[in-house]
Amino acid sequence: MIRICAIRNDGVFLKDLKLKELKDKEIVWYWVDFVSPTNEESNLLSSYFKFHPLSVEDSLDEFTQRPKIDFYEGYIFLVLHAIHQDSLVPYEVDVFVGDKFIVTYQQKTIRNLNNLWDKMRKDERFREGPFHVLHAVIDSLVDDYFPPIYRLEDQINSIEDNSEKESIHVLIEKLFDIRADLSKLRRTLVPMGDLLYRIIHSERLSHLKEHRLYFFDVYDHLLKLNEMLESYRDFSSDIRDSYLSVNSNTMNSIMMTLTVITTIFMPLTFIAGIYGMNFEHMPELHWQYGYFFILGIMGLIALFMFFYFRAKGWFKLGRMRERKKRKINIR
Repeated sequence: MIRICAIRNDGVFLKDLKLKELKDKEIVWYWVDFVSPTNEESNLLSSYFKFHPLSVEDSLDEFTQRPKIDFYEGYIFLVLHAIHQDSLVPYEVDVFVGDKFIVTYQQKTIRNLNNLWDKMRKDERFREGPFHVLHAVIDSLVDDYFPPIYRLEDQINSIEDNSEKESIHVLIEKLFDIRADLSKLRRTLVPMGDLLYRIIHSERLSHLKEHRLYFFDVYDHLLKLNEMLESYRDFSSDIRDSYLSVNSNTMNSIMMTLTVITTIFMPLTFIAGIYGMNFEHMPELHWQYGYFFILGIMGLIALFMFFYFRAKGWFKLGRMRERKKRKINIR
């Protein structure tokens, strides 16, 4: 589908135009929007608009390009990224901008661009020129980055509080999923920030002076998003390290308990092993009170070792770890 609108020299807004109507000399500038175009419609980028083959190739490429800006004779070419709100998969939006036109190419329908198209029909502020529309396009895409960031923030806070008393293993799995989502967003936010920086500071875009303030505003939003992203990555890393540390302490406590039990039973097993041998000539075997005597010796050894380990602080250390575990919500 191709949508076309234009502004005449008398300020009249024209909508739902055909390509052949763009040759009208009274048209000051126009916006052509390709939405999920067919192959025949995509070929118009070369056959009708005569865009450079490299920029057309980048637009038609099925692989998502990195956000960038290229300068061609008579126009600039930009690759922008929109993101899916749930999967955070980036969608490419290609923009061709000249003094008298802006052409947007979206292989998949982008909700924000559809909303922007509807706003342009109603709000005259979007009719100032192609570069004003360019700012509105970039601004709408960047605004769409905020909801996923805030959602991930809520998820991190939920993991920290652990109000549902979930196990450490479940929490760590959730935390790694969140960090994977943060990495996905980072692969979009950082290049978009670099792109805005180039737009603002490029000497080849001197004709953008009157719009530069608007692009600075978008760049500030991206800086804020990147700062939030990095802070959440650091915060999630701290929580992850805390959980791993607690999990390690728990394992150490378990191993310590098993070690104490094993150590206590080692001499008892040794004594039982000696008297379990099938030799005929063992003096104690025929002693009337030998059975009770050996049991008493084994009991005394067990009690001695129990109190010895207690004096050494092994059981106290285990209680301290249990208190720490409860203090941080199992954490």
